[in-house]
Amino acid sequence: MGQCEQFTSAVDAVISRMRALDATLPEHDGVAVFNRVYLAVTEAVDRHIDGGRFPDPRAAITLDVRFAQRYLAAVESAEDGRRPPACWRPLFQMRRHPGVRPLQFALAGINAHIGHDLALAVVDASRSLGCEPVDLEDEFDRVGDVLVSLEERVREDLMPGPDLLQIADPLTHLLGSWSLERARDATWSAARTLWALRRLPDVAEEFTQRLDAAVGLAGRMLLTPLAD
Repeated sequence: MGQCEQFTSAVDAVISRMRALDATLPEHDGVAVFNRVYLAVTEAVDRHIDGGRFPDPRAAITLDVRFAQRYLAAVESAEDGRRPPACWRPLFQMRRHPGVRPLQFALAGINAHIGHDLALAVVDASRSLGCEPVDLEDEFDRVGDVLVSLEERVREDLMPGPDLLQIADPLTHLLGSWSLERARDATWSAARTLWALRRLPDVAEEFTQRLDAAVGLAGRMLLTPLAD
């Protein structure tokens, strides 16, 4: 098997795992809501890679897979009764809360995955490829563009209709406090910082823990239950 085929197989494995989750999780489970969103993102990125929209397919696939593996590892931790990263805990803890809306679940998952996992995935991919984060900036931006376009669609699809204004108004206010584009910018800065700290493992670990906790705090805010 050629190297390109090996990388493609890794993407296929990630997509298969997410499809399996989609088939087994209850439809309204909060993790299931995010999983459907993220599956759509991963499939879209895969199509873009196949369509030649990434100048370096190997780098794009490596980043995509490392990114997805962070989410899947969090799911496996929760399934096994272990503690997932702090950024993911609010979603797993609130996944069945009746006062949390699907849009909140989706954006809380996006917050955890972008705010924490993507920064670490950039560092992981840089190490795997023997490059620096700046060499992955094009891939980072293109993945981010897919996420931004999908987030807009998610907000439109999952926002309650005008017949539920008593929910839609506070939900709009709550979710208006979070921005994917700002989160993406912060993530790029975090990835570069972690790379600069790679020879200071104690400091890098402390930075990672604080990043994890801060993203988790934002996720808990996004999952504030709303009255019916």
